Amino acid sequence: MATFNLKIFSPYGVHYEGEAEAITLRTVTGDVSIWPNHSNTVTALDIGRCTVVINGEKRIAACNRGLLNVAKNNVQVLAATFEWKEDIDLERAQSELERRKEELKNATGEKEIARAKIRIKRELVRLRVKTEN
Repeated sequence: MATFNLKIFSPYGVHYEGEAEAITLRTVTGDVSIWPNHSNTVTALDIGRCTVVINGEKRIAACNRGLLNVAKNNVQVLAATFEWKEDIDLERAQSELERRKEELKNATGEKEIARAKIRIKRELVRLRVKTEN
């Protein structure tokens, strides 16, 4: 099967570097799938689920905003945070969600409310990624 070069990294390190057959992620305008020989593109990423196909196997992750760059069969994902399903701590994600809900309840200004809603969305994605089959 045809592949492309994929590098997924964040301020916390490189999460994957190698060949991949496909990647699907959430952008600010909706989900996008990248396949070998995809047209060049640059777009902003939103908070969402990421699926990477490597050697015919799907790997699932939670991706928290960032940038997608596709150029000449090289795909780079620079994420604010990126967590593979197996690396997400379920108990921690659940407690973070409760903490973020409390933040929202106590938020007073527009910025605080918006920030709390984004943090809740991130935790919900992490939980969904961790618990899905």
